[in-house]
Amino acid sequence: MKTKQILTMLLAVFLFAACKNESKDKENTKTENTVSADFNKMLDNYYEEGLELNPLNATFSGDTRYNDSFPNFLSDEYDSQLKNYYTNYKEEVSKFDDTDLSETEKMSKDILLWECNINLESLTFKNDTYFPINQMWTVNLVMGQLASGSSAQPFNTVEDYKNWLKRLDGYVIWLNSAESRMKEGMAAGYMLPKSLILKVVPQLKAMTEPKLDQNLFYSPIKNFPDTFSEADKTQLTEAYSKMVSEKVIPAYQSLHDFMAGDYLKAARSTTGIADTPNGEAYYKHQIKKYTTTEMTADEIHQLGLNEVARISSEMEKVKEQIGFKGDLKAFFNSVRTNKELMPYKEPQQIIDHFYAIYETMKPKLDVLFDNKPKTAFEVKQTEKFRENSASAEYNPGSLDGTRPGIFYVPIPNASEYNVYSDESLFLHEAIPGHHYQISLTQENDELPMFRKTLFYSGYGEGWALYSESLGKELGLYTDPYQYFGMLGAEMHRAVRLVVDTGMHSKGWTREEAIQYCLENEAEPEAGIISEIERYMANPGQALAYKIGQLKILELRHKAEKELGDKFKIGEFHNQVLETGCIPLELLENKIDKWINDSK
Repeated sequence: MKTKQILTMLLAVFLFAACKNESKDKENTKTENTVSADFNKMLDNYYEEGLELNPLNATFSGDTRYNDSFPNFLSDEYDSQLKNYYTNYKEEVSKFDDTDLSETEKMSKDILLWECNINLESLTFKNDTYFPINQMWTVNLVMGQLASGSSAQPFNTVEDYKNWLKRLDGYVIWLNSAESRMKEGMAAGYMLPKSLILKVVPQLKAMTEPKLDQNLFYSPIKNFPDTFSEADKTQLTEAYSKMVSEKVIPAYQSLHDFMAGDYLKAARSTTGIADTPNGEAYYKHQIKKYTTTEMTADEIHQLGLNEVARISSEMEKVKEQIGFKGDLKAFFNSVRTNKELMPYKEPQQIIDHFYAIYETMKPKLDVLFDNKPKTAFEVKQTEKFRENSASAEYNPGSLDGTRPGIFYVPIPNASEYNVYSDESLFLHEAIPGHHYQISLTQENDELPMFRKTLFYSGYGEGWALYSESLGKELGLYTDPYQYFGMLGAEMHRAVRLVVDTGMHSKGWTREEAIQYCLENEAEPEAGIISEIERYMANPGQALAYKIGQLKILELRHKAEKELGDKFKIGEFHNQVLETGCIPLELLENKIDKWINDSK
């Protein structure tokens, strides 16, 4: 056969194969696109159904579609809906093969499976049903924030005002159900400790104020927009007066009388959750839920003891630098009562002080962070109705960025406000802590909607505590008292590992836990009591901070060691923040992959 003929035949064979491969590639691409579309549609459905199940989440995300809704979270019907929701989506997401998914989609699959599993596990316990109210964490406090008219629930239009009235109808049903469920809990052995009930009773009493212009739930009427007509104002005033007087106040009064009476008489004298039905299993679940790890209570307790010893050693160095004569415990007392660290008289001075911290660190943020959120943030004083039992906290901005993130600071008495830990507090709650972490997640268009509003404490609180360690890199902690404040804040989280597991797993009393804190950290006694009771109300939550911080520090040190000169701190922070809030095991897998790829 002639050479030319052979070449022609070979070319024909090659072209046939190429066409066949091209056709196959197109078919594969079409299949991949179809799978991707189906997968992301499933994620969208999960998110949308989740908003319907919990319309408060929609409101806080800036989604106004469900602002008139408040389901009875305490009903058996609602529990059944939740169980079906998580069971169905666990089955749906499991149908997708990892080989058909992109890296982002595989991460979403892993997160959704984790989310379904942990929530289904939660539904096997009765704690949320029989403990619907405590002094710090429960939905009644969220509703108080919304009622103030200065939180996520909008009061800009007549429809907004009417939506809130409809939501209150559902909320009153919930308040009545809370009382019924707590009575059931009493009969089944589920009782709050006495000290927590004593904190809740005055909170409920405050909502029974008969003078409408002084009742929190009447607040929106005192702040009508200028655009409202006189007729609208009159109609809404009558409707709100009737709602607050005839529904809200009676529901709160009944709940108050019950908790101050029969419930208080039957209060639990013990401290830890292990003293309630199925308490040990519940605490194990809570550890997993909040740390997103499989660590045991014993492991965490020992880790806490180790960290307390390490941080104490660092505190000794600061004490010597300042020149304080006396032991560390005496230094704690000195810091707690040092009037030079209480320089302000008015709450606004303290708010301005936090903004000044931000101005100091601004130039260094560009070095440590490639990406910064567009969402604005504000510092506000915590509302009076919850200020005495509240900690400083961050409330996220809306998903569209139109409502800023808010750093709330409790200032019950400005003249007694101690500033020694304010730099680390700002780094944790505001920038680059929760504000960067949450806002960057919400602004990331590559993430499906359900991941933009997830919050896992191991990651979220771990990042915020890690952020405190960046103070020197951000031009802060030049004052030894502020550096001691950072150590104090870290010690506070290390102590939590000891006292939380101590109370809920090792039989410690409230008083023993308070004493341990007094001996190992510089917080004032009133603050320590509030913190211990916080841990009593929500077992396991306080463990997340230190567990998450140590994991992020471990991953940073690993990356620095393995990448050497190739390590860039801004890129590391990108890697940690860009995927949003995820379980710690998934974060570790991601950073390990990034390290290997970077090599």
